[in-house]
Amino acid sequence: MALPEMFRGRLKLPVAGAPMFIVSQPELVMAQCRAGIVGSFPTLNARKLEDLESWIVQCTTASAEPGAAPFGANLIVHKSNPRLAEDTEMVIKHRVPFVITSVGDPTEVAKRVHAYGGIVFHDVISLRHARKAISCGVDGLILVCAGAGGHAGTLSPFAFVSEVRSIYDGAISLAGAISTGAHVRAAVAMGADMASMGTRFIATKEAHAAEGYKQMIVESSAADIIYTPYFSGVNGSFLKGSVEAAGLDPAQVLGKREGASLALGPEESHGPKAWKDIWSAGQGSGAIHDVPPVAELVTRLRAEYDAAGKIG
Repeated sequence: MALPEMFRGRLKLPVAGAPMFIVSQPELVMAQCRAGIVGSFPTLNARKLEDLESWIVQCTTASAEPGAAPFGANLIVHKSNPRLAEDTEMVIKHRVPFVITSVGDPTEVAKRVHAYGGIVFHDVISLRHARKAISCGVDGLILVCAGAGGHAGTLSPFAFVSEVRSIYDGAISLAGAISTGAHVRAAVAMGADMASMGTRFIATKEAHAAEGYKQMIVESSAADIIYTPYFSGVNGSFLKGSVEAAGLDPAQVLGKREGASLALGPEESHGPKAWKDIWSAGQGSGAIHDVPPVAELVTRLRAEYDAAGKIG
């Protein structure tokens, strides 16, 4: 196993809160760190560069408190991200300890983060993507499997972890429908070092999400998750209830192919918008039944994790 050195002795259990668009903001991230798990946010959640700097300073202060875990920032490293250069400079300036890279080549970011002692994990959805990320010198991989919220992959975690472990002995974080401490234990048992949890933390008091969004997760099951490229151009997981609430036909949404023209987009000024009004969630929503504070949830997850280790 290869849990990064900076995480050892600082985590209540081996979990990182996934960086979720809109939802992950300082209140949630700081609560996660204080509860003893890694918290993270996408840099693009901060509308302005000065906001991003303020967020990083807040999270740095919280993660330095006794008993707190490190925090991370997520950089979209695709060339289409107009803020990549500015956001990267801000991350470097404040020496963010943990950086998650997505959708692109992480080579240059990894080099610069390594220069000050930070670590980089890269999101991957296939063995081909994993091989590329490994060759770029990242410190760990986040395997985004079937059932995950957001831009999920389609591989079974059993298959994906086994394949990656056959070529890689570095750190692996597993993502996809992980909602309980027993799920975290299962991730570790199959060969991952830790788990990345997103949807479970949308349904918490500190998450930057509408109350209707949180309640819909509580009331939904795996069958209520739609996997479609309709809203962002690439396949993602969304709550069917939010699609219906926007006046759209789920059957029509499911009929779209990847790369098809979009009915909705973040640039549109009228009508429902992807992520804001059309809500993302993973298939793990079926195991979510309440909206607790983060600290209470992490304590529960730890108890479930310990109980699962005693089975058999």
